[in-house]
Amino acid sequence: MTSPLAGRTVVLAVTGSIAAYKSVLLARLLVQARAKVVPVLTTSAGRFVGAVTFAGITGESVRTDMWDASHAGEMHVTLAAAADLVLVVPATADVLARFASGRADDLVTALVLCAKCPVVAAPAMHPHMWEHPATQANVAELARQGRVKLVGPTSGPVASGEDGFGRMTEPADILRAAEALFTKRDLAGKHVVITAGPTQEAVDPVRYVGNRSSGTMGFRLAERAAARGARVTLIAGPVSKTTPPGVTRIDVTDARAMQAALTAALGEKLDGADALVMAAAVADYRPKDPSVGKRKRTDEGITLELVPNPDLLAAIGAARKGAKPVLVGFALETDDGEALVAHAREKLARKKVDLVVANTASVALGGEDSRVVLVTESHARHVGPTGKGEIAEEILDFVRGRLE
Repeated sequence: MTSPLAGRTVVLAVTGSIAAYKSVLLARLLVQARAKVVPVLTTSAGRFVGAVTFAGITGESVRTDMWDASHAGEMHVTLAAAADLVLVVPATADVLARFASGRADDLVTALVLCAKCPVVAAPAMHPHMWEHPATQANVAELARQGRVKLVGPTSGPVASGEDGFGRMTEPADILRAAEALFTKRDLAGKHVVITAGPTQEAVDPVRYVGNRSSGTMGFRLAERAAARGARVTLIAGPVSKTTPPGVTRIDVTDARAMQAALTAALGEKLDGADALVMAAAVADYRPKDPSVGKRKRTDEGITLELVPNPDLLAAIGAARKGAKPVLVGFALETDDGEALVAHAREKLARKKVDLVVANTASVALGGEDSRVVLVTESHARHVGPTGKGEIAEEILDFVRGRLE
């Protein structure tokens, strides 16, 4: 699927932070998204990253000086007029202060002041600088003006080795935020519930029965649904992933906790949501009698009696009275080809859902890319190999079509 940034002109403005090296990675991602990337570097940025690097990656000359006599006209005006998007990555405390006060004392600030297109900035600074009242006042002023949208910062280790808010958002997340600005909002006003990740069924307080699901597919679905305007409730099993912007996240551990969260999100009459996408890999079984204390190791083997977990999606499918919520299930199998489609079609009928996304474990687990078959009563459409974000868009296109 083509990125919504394809064919658009993105001015990538880099300011003087140690995080400037990540802007090189972002430039590469933007080029891969088929955007035209025009790099602009402040004098301070040039102390961290070189203009030659950006020129090599983007194929564009690097702008550094608004007084460059070789450029016809006013550089900040012509750049602003050509841009579909301005990204300031990284954005230092100093440049945020100058944006907030309307300064235009270098090419980047003059460009932002002149731009009519969206402007997105990714702050990067020491946590003490981010927490300072002056910085917070500048951030509040930018929010009031509504002209510069901030992405981040996040919490994590910074260059000094300390930990806290001030770490720049990762380039891939900045790219997704930029793409969201140009994404159709065809799910606005809809409530989409999405499950993600594995469940862990306790054997004792320190051991569990689980599976290898990473949760990537569910998180990509949540991210893309929110970008398309939906109100998203993400019910996540135990995974270490950042919550996508604009998504309400509910963390659960086991299948019965996920069932309770689904009931709360959907309502007893299933009228609380427009669609449910069950991307979670819910454990089919759980230990019958989990130990209260840790089971001690012995030289003897142990036997665990497993009992079935509730089939969450089948119960919802059986209880649904009309066309809503739209129900999407997943079928992760070890088979491929026609056998995979046959498994999916059987699950479609048994669980009374609208779509089953079928994939093969050896392809689907762990990575960012996958290939799937979208199976309905009458069709089986192959998608991929491609990124899970693109697969998420295809699934959401189906949901949107059913809602219409």
